[in-house]
Amino acid sequence: MAGFTHRLGEALGNAVDRKLNREIRKGRLPEHVACIMDGNRRHALQKLIPVALGHKLGKEKLEDVMDWILEFEIKYLTVYALSTENLYSRSEEELEELFGLYVMGLEELIVDKRIHENKVKISVIGKRELLPEKVIKSIEKAEKTTENYENYVFTICLAYGSREEIVQAIREIASLHASGDLSLEQIDEKEVSNRLYTKGVPDPDLIIRTSGEERISNFLLWQSAYSEFIFVDTFWPSYSKREFLRALQTYQTRTRRFGE
Repeated sequence: MAGFTHRLGEALGNAVDRKLNREIRKGRLPEHVACIMDGNRRHALQKLIPVALGHKLGKEKLEDVMDWILEFEIKYLTVYALSTENLYSRSEEELEELFGLYVMGLEELIVDKRIHENKVKISVIGKRELLPEKVIKSIEKAEKTTENYENYVFTICLAYGSREEIVQAIREIASLHASGDLSLEQIDEKEVSNRLYTKGVPDPDLIIRTSGEERISNFLLWQSAYSEFIFVDTFWPSYSKREFLRALQTYQTRTRRFGE
């Protein structure tokens, strides 16, 4: 009886997902989705498994999300993988585990059929000079391999902090102004945007954060000025396709006013 109930629930759930999928395809889809992938460690603690395994499961979930993004032909996906604050707040052991996963993930992306068949450009933004040489080499290899692709753009934020990004842009603008190459009147939103790590990528339409936290934690502060936010209680490794579909559905119900 328990087995029958489980199968019935699964069948009903699949039917709900198919209906959601059909409805969403009739509506307006975001061009750019960004994810704050939060909750790997808490997921591990909840499941009584090693933290390293929690991060590994988080990496595998990102692969699922990439599939969903491609399925709905959403051109831009940006994910927050490691903040500059994480570099100083996490133990050396945990950071080494994370760095190993980043290398593994980037190397896998380089040979991933999905990347090449769909022409996905891989971009890594942040202060990469703070990362170990092995990670930097994998980043450069992945970016070089996909540099001519332009159907989709997958951006990974590593050693990233939005305040630092904005400060760097301000410094560049101040330097150009001091040298006489940029007048005060020429300094506008476009000039700032063109000096951010995300130059050339449209601002995110939808930002999803998992784990129940309702804050943006120094992520895309400038770029998210008019983004729609969705916060879910689920830890990142448990984030489901149904929750992703619900996020797209919720996005479609919102009227975007862009500050008006």
